[in-house]
Amino acid sequence: MFVKVYKYHIQNDKVNEYISIQERAAEIYGKYLDFNTIYLQSKEDSTKWMEITKYKNEEEYHKSINLINEEDDIQDLFKAFQTLLSSEKREISEEDFVEMKEINSC
Repeated sequence: MFVKVYKYHIQNDKVNEYISIQERAAEIYGKYLDFNTIYLQSKEDSTKWMEITKYKNEEEYHKSINLINEEDDIQDLFKAFQTLLSSEKREISEEDFVEMKEINSC
């Protein structure tokens, strides 16, 4: 599995808008890709979020992301997302990973 990890800071009073944007973006991504995303909010800094998305493979991701980015709606959603970022910490970090193993309890 190919995994994308994003870290960013969302204003505390904008969390509902953030979730709504992510849900709408997921609808667009779902037209092109199979994926699974989890959103994590830090217990120590409530503005800090981590987004972890798993894709079947990196090739499928790269093939589809260009089509996704051409969607006007995804561009509008990203602009709206950027307005939710904390004014003190506006950076978005992005990293790529390969899932080596997943263990689940029964």
